[in-house]
Amino acid sequence: MIHMIKLCVGAESVDDLAQWQAMRIAEARARALPPYPVHETRMTPKRGDELVDGGSLYWVIKGVVLVRQKFVAVNQLQDVYGKSYCELVLDPELVRTEPQGRKAFQGWRYLKPEDAPADISEGPAADIPEDLGRALRDAGVW
Repeated sequence: MIHMIKLCVGAESVDDLAQWQAMRIAEARARALPPYPVHETRMTPKRGDELVDGGSLYWVIKGVVLVRQKFVAVNQLQDVYGKSYCELVLDPELVRTEPQGRKAFQGWRYLKPEDAPADISEGPAADIPEDLGRALRDAGVW
């Protein structure tokens, strides 16, 4: 098993990501397609089987890993012009994680399980709004 980390370009928060994915799921249902969020990328991961074997996509939002989604499938496809691309099919559940700062990078990277931030399932950290959590991290408190 291996994970992937990717910038969530354009999203201001986990709620933004959730709303965007909800629209995509609604569009898929309207076209009688499976109701999963899909992210397309130009390069196909060579370790796709490992990603689908329990791996997750960790989203970096405004410089911080805040949420992850399990992989459902990694599909290599071709467009109408014969150009290859990859479709990352994700579980619709967004799992919030302990905040972990990340510098900007292009594309995606593999993430070893031991380097992945832990899930936030309960406790005080689970209820802290993103903007407050970011301010606490920036101040060096959290």
